[in-house]
Formats: sequence, C-alpha cells, structure tokens
Amino acid sequence: MSSFSALQRVSQFVILLLLGGTVDGLAGILHQVSVRASTINPLAKEHPKINFTFAEVKGRYQDLQHAVVDTKVASRDRLVIWLMSYNRELSEYLASLGLHLIQPHYANRWFSTIPKEVHDTGECLGGIRLEAATGEDHSTLVDIPKPDGLAVRSLKFVKWLTKENPQGKWERFLNEEGTSLLWDKVILSGSSHGSTTSARFAKHQKVARVVAFAGPRDQFESWQGLPSATPANRYFGFTHILDMGWIGKHYCRSWQMIGLAKFGPLMNVEKINPPFGNSRRLITDFDVGGNSNKAHGIVVRDERWKKVWKYLYTHPVDRVGKPVSLDPGCSVLKP
Repeated sequence: MSSFSALQRVSQFVILLLLGGTVDGLAGILHQVSVRASTINPLAKEHPKINFTFAEVKGRYQDLQHAVVDTKVASRDRLVIWLMSYNRELSEYLASLGLHLIQPHYANRWFSTIPKEVHDTGECLGGIRLEAATGEDHSTLVDIPKPDGLAVRSLKFVKWLTKENPQGKWERFLNEEGTSLLWDKVILSGSSHGSTTSARFAKHQKVARVVAFAGPRDQFESWQGLPSATPANRYFGFTHILDMGWIGKHYCRSWQMIGLAKFGPLMNVEKINPPFGNSRRLITDFDVGGNSNKAHGIVVRDERWKKVWKYLYTHPVDRVGKPVSLDPGCSVLKP
C-alpha cells in the first residue's frame, strides 16, 4: 500500500483502506482519507499575504487534509483535530486507541508575515490565532473569513467524511442540524505552533481536552491567563527539556498561566510510569545528543512515547494530581 507521500499530487481525494481484523464479529479496517479543502468547499479561498494558499509546494498541495479512523476498535467518541503537519505514526496510534482524527488545512503560516515592530508587543499573536481558528474578527493584522477558519474547515471536512467514509461514523461529531461540530467531543492538539493555537482556541471554545506538545509559546502574550471556556484540568502538556522553548521558560510560563500547577508537579516520564501522578505537565530528558532541534520535534516522532501519548489523550480529566506552588523563576523578560 502506498504511503501519503504518493498521494501528494491528488487534486480530488483518495481513500486508503488497510485491511485489519474484526470487532464484535464485524469486519474492521483502518481508514485513512485524504482530500483537498478546496475540493470539498467551493467557498474556501486563498490568502497569499499570510502564506495561506492551496498551491503545490515540493510536490504537495498545501490544502491537502487527512483523516484516520480504525473500525477494528471500539470508538472513544472523541475527535482529535490535529493542528500541525500530518503525523502518520501518531495518527495511526491514536486511531488504534479508538480516537477519530482529522488534520484540516487552516491558516498556520502567518507567523513570519507579522511586522517585527508588533510581533512581540504582547498584544498581537493571540488575536491572530483566534481569528485563524474561528474566522471571526479578532485581529487587525489578518482578515480570515469564516469559511477559511479552522472551525468551518473542520466542520466541512467532517460533513464530507460522513458521506464519503460512512464506515467511520463521523456523524457522531455533528449536531442534529449538521451546522456545528459537537465541540464537547473534540480534542484540540498540535505541536509547537499548532499546540499554541490549540490552547488559544480552547480558551474561547469549550472542548473535551487540549494536548500540547512543545508548547504553548507566545511568551510575551497574556491570553494564557484569560478566563477559559475549557476547564484548566483538560489541558495536558509534554515537552523535552532541551527544547529551546523550555530552556527559554516559554512553555512553563504558559502552563502556569493556564493553571496547570493546580494539578500536580512537573513529571519526568523517564523516571515515573503512568499515570504520572495525574499531572498535566510532563517532561522528558531522553538523550538527543544535545540537539535542541531534535528535542523540539521528538516528543511526537518516536514510538517510545506511546504510553505517554495514551495518557495525554485518554487519561480521565477528573483525575488530577495535588496542587503545587508556582515556580517564581518561570517567567520571560520582554526584549
């Protein structure tokens, strides 16, 4: 069976069916689906000023979206919306846990287009992230309409999947009218930039859970401390301690501002087994040869983390650790 790299020139959609076993006597298979956002929604537009396009780059259309569900296992009735480049290893593992997953195309390449003089003012990035997620006006620096916001792109994708992949039973994530996702069944998740947008959107929209790898960042912003539509015990974070975002106090600052110290201390996954004291703040010091770039991406790229991934995505949110004091050294000085 060909990999996703072989699909990167598709202009319509492709459904990959990898044969598997059975569940309760019914045939079950791993469904992997790819489709372009511009194919399923004629209202979807490009926004080249912020690098939000459909263009083919290095053999890959930028608006190619992915979905995975494994019907060999019982569904957990949760939809992971993955806000980063498609990660086949992680996606297939989450599917094996009974999670549905989509990776929609949304505005995530605007970061380098923001003027330097406003980039680190502390009043810039959060609004852009929220507009990218909602398609509503939250920033004067971008103009992203609803059809191009993460919420509508995800809705359109799930509605398309209900018709084109009925075996996946994607309709479980739609309201009766089919006009909205059932956000209380959604897990927002991503790495780095994607984890930051996940957390920002969850402040605005109540969701089932947030799983943030190597993030959240936005180290000079204040949105992390805003009242949250999503309860703080539903946020989970995991990073490597040689990640520059950790060394620079960016992640620990965000974790504290969100309120995660209320649910237990930092837990090194190399020294303690699940459930990690029911903490929401997980770290690793796994040997990466001192390579900070490797440290930044490794937490979503190695099967050795499967026990951690399972905890992050499935641990009951009402089981929490004991509160600890804030770390007074976990702060970032503005430039």
